[in-house]
Amino acid sequence: MKIHEISPAHLTIDDIRRIVREGYQLKLSEESVRRIQACRDYLDNKMKTQKEPIYGVTTGFGSLCNISVGADELSQLQKNLVMSHACGTGDEVDREIVKIIIFLKIQSLQYGVSGVQVATVQRLVDMFNNDVLPVIYQLGSLGASGDLAPLAHMSLPLLGLGEVWFDGKKRPAAEVNRHFGWEPITLKSKEGLALLNGTQFMAAHAVWALIKADEISRAADTIGAVSLDAFDGRIEPFTHEVHAVRPHKGQIETAARMRELLAGSEIIKQHKAHVQDPYSFRCIPQVHGASKDAIAYVRSVIETEINSATDNPTVIPEKDMVISAGNFHGQPLAITMDFLSIALAELGSISGQRINQLISGKRGLPSFLVAKPGLNSGFMIPQYAAASIVSQSKQLCMPASVDSIESSQGQEDHVSMGANAATKLCRVALNTERILGIELFNAAQALEFRRPMKSSPVIEKLVAEYRKAVPFVDVDQVMYPHIEESIQFIRRNF
Repeated sequence: MKIHEISPAHLTIDDIRRIVREGYQLKLSEESVRRIQACRDYLDNKMKTQKEPIYGVTTGFGSLCNISVGADELSQLQKNLVMSHACGTGDEVDREIVKIIIFLKIQSLQYGVSGVQVATVQRLVDMFNNDVLPVIYQLGSLGASGDLAPLAHMSLPLLGLGEVWFDGKKRPAAEVNRHFGWEPITLKSKEGLALLNGTQFMAAHAVWALIKADEISRAADTIGAVSLDAFDGRIEPFTHEVHAVRPHKGQIETAARMRELLAGSEIIKQHKAHVQDPYSFRCIPQVHGASKDAIAYVRSVIETEINSATDNPTVIPEKDMVISAGNFHGQPLAITMDFLSIALAELGSISGQRINQLISGKRGLPSFLVAKPGLNSGFMIPQYAAASIVSQSKQLCMPASVDSIESSQGQEDHVSMGANAATKLCRVALNTERILGIELFNAAQALEFRRPMKSSPVIEKLVAEYRKAVPFVDVDQVMYPHIEESIQFIRRNF
């Protein structure tokens, strides 16, 4: 059994990918337990002597912050918070993302500045380890007071409420709790607020999208190389010296990758009658490279976020401070997720243009990539489908982060809309993957019309594997299964 010990040590996106996808079990480190308990003890002692109200601890929430709550009602206050804030709606969040949400909430709480009980964090660990995944909905968070609604849904099972996915079925949380012998957690002061305030819904989507973005970026380069050779493109635009005089990191990396992918190709070496290629081929380093640089920047921001405490108020025992501030505001994530959406959409946009070039009947390729066009429509409509998806991604790239709506009677008068940026981002990522699947479908088809000439060993090996899943199309047939197989091929191989 693989164990990951939760601790203040720095986490990376790759760490989370490995932990979630390779079935790691979590364990709280001694340091984390010490930090959590020390903060809880401090807060309990503070409340015995503090005369001034403490936001969210001895007061109501949001615009109700000026209403004090009696000591005998503090636990009910926190339970009421969780119940009343579980207002999510729409489609359910993907369960892999839900698992990342739980992981990130554990990580944030273990820093010892949130005032929660060890038992509360341990229950989240138990849920993660046993794949007890709360039903969370995509819609409902403004991404500013934290992801209140979705994190309330995450927290309901701690109280024996709400629903969870367990053992392949959606079940009442109370039923699954009884299965494991888990008693409902009695929340202490501030705990409900600590669970609900935070950016874990946004951050988990960003983590998932970054994992997917790396796969998409690798696939875009490789599939672009297949298309270039199938289109009888030129290698000269990928010469290192060209990119050394405009040395953007992603651009240089992409050009080098294209040279590697095409090394040894008979097609790329043959004499070319054309002087230039269209931009969708010639400018692969510049376009793919810009997306690589964007992905790297977004990764740096999100890795800061996942190594942070983002609830409110912040409790700092060693300084005797309980400070109400705004670490729950999702603006750093919202802006960068909008940026990542654009970067991924552009990989889809240039891929769509390569598809269009491949079916255009140019450079010795038959129209729509069939030997007998007219009787056969061939690859006409896969290009339509790709164009439709490209267009939708453009629409989804309207930035969410430029919007804001006043909430909580004006107390929360600027919000990030980062949760909307998050769900849009994941849709764009999946769209780009689909477009690349259609490009591979077209590129592999086009390459067959270059026979008996061979592409590079790397590309020939890839296409041979692809042909085990998707056949050459000689006459019209039902195409959508081939498109789906192409998408699945990308998921398996990149």
